[in-house]
Amino acid sequence: MDYIATDDGPTARDALPRLMPLMNAAYEPGNAEAFVTSLDEGPLATVARAELAYFSGRPEGAVAAAAPLLKSADPGARLSACLICAYANLALGRIQDARYALSEARGALAAHAGKPPAELAAVEAFIASTASVLLHLPIPDDVPPAANVLPLLPSGLRLFSCYVRAHQLYLNGAYETSLGVVLGAFSMIDRTYPIPAIYLHLVAVMDLMSLRRKDEARSHLLAAWDLARPDGLIQPFGEHHGLLGGMLEAAIKPAWPEDFKRMIDITYRFSAGWRRVHNPQTADDVADNLTTTEFAVCMLAARDWTNTEIAEHMGFSVNRVKECLSNAFRKLGVTSRKDLARFMLA
Repeated sequence: MDYIATDDGPTARDALPRLMPLMNAAYEPGNAEAFVTSLDEGPLATVARAELAYFSGRPEGAVAAAAPLLKSADPGARLSACLICAYANLALGRIQDARYALSEARGALAAHAGKPPAELAAVEAFIASTASVLLHLPIPDDVPPAANVLPLLPSGLRLFSCYVRAHQLYLNGAYETSLGVVLGAFSMIDRTYPIPAIYLHLVAVMDLMSLRRKDEARSHLLAAWDLARPDGLIQPFGEHHGLLGGMLEAAIKPAWPEDFKRMIDITYRFSAGWRRVHNPQTADDVADNLTTTEFAVCMLAARDWTNTEIAEHMGFSVNRVKECLSNAFRKLGVTSRKDLARFMLA
């Protein structure tokens, strides 16, 4: 689909191929920076720089690059900036700015209500579903089902939409179905789209840990890391720590301790902002005062893993598992494992 300029500027028809260009790019791992610098200077290149900053764990740089585009006449650049600023501002603890960015996305879509309906529907479904998985909130009723418009999306965005769908199925407890979406998504591509592939592998880890298939989960985590490490795309791992069932501690920490520390720092920053939006809006009490280790132990305990199984998986003693659970019970005001579930993410 070509870029089309009119007297009124770019139209909604252009938003699809111009939305999140780095996410939508097929490149060999290690060449993310080269892809960004290959773009002609302009809104598209600015969005790609903001994406690279965000996915490599630099939210300040992401906001600095993307925020000036929140009012851009280019719909693809504007909508991309809205998504980037929403995620990055959560990591920075700027909750009102994150809310504003999400509202700007809906406003930008409403402004193009008279444009071609198929393209607009695809953009709206992608934005709404991606924003909803950010907060684990229901997708608005007036948004078309993502499956209805999936074929309209370019390949990279289609893959990320599959991640969003798989993540939602995971949250609903449909782990086998979610895993099937992931495997189906991988089967339909013949090129490497590193960013959506990283997210797809991570949701596979979440599913497989819930199904107690930890060897397969480890394989998917390391596949995600193989894609991410050459370009330093560390943000997705920090975002998903609480859902990975201790797999970062088991598979990343021993071999890449410095990278693991960065992941945990991202986890604390991102999850603090995430909870400030999620908990008030859902009335759920996702734990906000556990350490990342305590949270991982509690996730496994809530899924009926024994203390010995947890210790073997996470690489420390049974006594430390008991200590983590004792601390968590005290912080959460509960007395048994069955009471942990309502504080966990699934």
